[in-house]
Amino acid sequence: MIRHGGHEPTPETAEILARIAPVQLPSASPLVLRGHRFDAASPAVMAIVNRTRDSFFSGNRHADLESAKAALRAAVEQGADLVDVGGVRAGQEGEVVDADEEVRRVVPFLEWARSEHPEIVLSLDTWRSEVAREATGVVDLVNDTWAGHDRDLVHVASEIGAGYVISHTGGLPPRTDPVDVSYGDDPLDVVRDVVQVLARGAGVAERAGIPKERILVDPTLDFGKTTANSLEVLRHTADVVALGYPVLQAISRKDFVGETLDLPAEERLEGSLAATAVAAWLGATVFRTHDVRGTRRALDMVATIRGDRPPRLAVRGVPRDRSANED
Repeated sequence: MIRHGGHEPTPETAEILARIAPVQLPSASPLVLRGHRFDAASPAVMAIVNRTRDSFFSGNRHADLESAKAALRAAVEQGADLVDVGGVRAGQEGEVVDADEEVRRVVPFLEWARSEHPEIVLSLDTWRSEVAREATGVVDLVNDTWAGHDRDLVHVASEIGAGYVISHTGGLPPRTDPVDVSYGDDPLDVVRDVVQVLARGAGVAERAGIPKERILVDPTLDFGKTTANSLEVLRHTADVVALGYPVLQAISRKDFVGETLDLPAEERLEGSLAATAVAAWLGATVFRTHDVRGTRRALDMVATIRGDRPPRLAVRGVPRDRSANED
């Protein structure tokens, strides 16, 4: 058996030993949807299925219905807890998609997904209230990526019994890429703006009748932000967690990862997982990703390092049970 040495510690070592204490980490607020609870012990992986031909990441273009179905099945098999379905590319590049076309792309697919996988939590990525209304009865979450641009959307989400994502876009309208962005001279001004906007939006959602445990706040990295802004906000995930709502981090293969490493979207997996691990350590609850299996494993590892989740297996160095051999 391994034991501490019998020597008295030096004064320098004694000072270090006196400082050792349990690690204090931000506590992730739980998200509760469709009977599932996601928290620090079981952080959620939100898979992405883009019903588009022009997603910025070529690996997630599923305009073809059978391709989209295969993508959802694969996401579930790889450990997704939620699936976020969108029909319009977020940025200003790409084709124009009106509300009717968006409905045609996402609603029949969501209806199929609900019947095929009744246990999975389904999210609709839209900024349009008319699209969300058409998804009544099939979605559990409305992911409003454009910060309440359509003021009716939060009320529609409440009416259809869905949760709601509050986002931060720096005041930009839908499908607008950031240009000449500035939140002030202090690098922390962007963090202050994110916290204030998300707090205000969450209050609107609560007043609309959405329970607190069904409101996600999303710092929305890249949207209305420079790479420096996104990195600063990521470092301050704990300050967003302190608002008391479950936090969504949408990190996967984004431009701030690409610019940090000077890599195209197809080569940003490792950088995305590193950023994901940092956000999970700081208390985020839900992670939107193009890469389900890697994200699932990274989150489970972080949850265990934090002490929120036990290892699946823990036999290394443990005494063997002798009774099994006494027969």
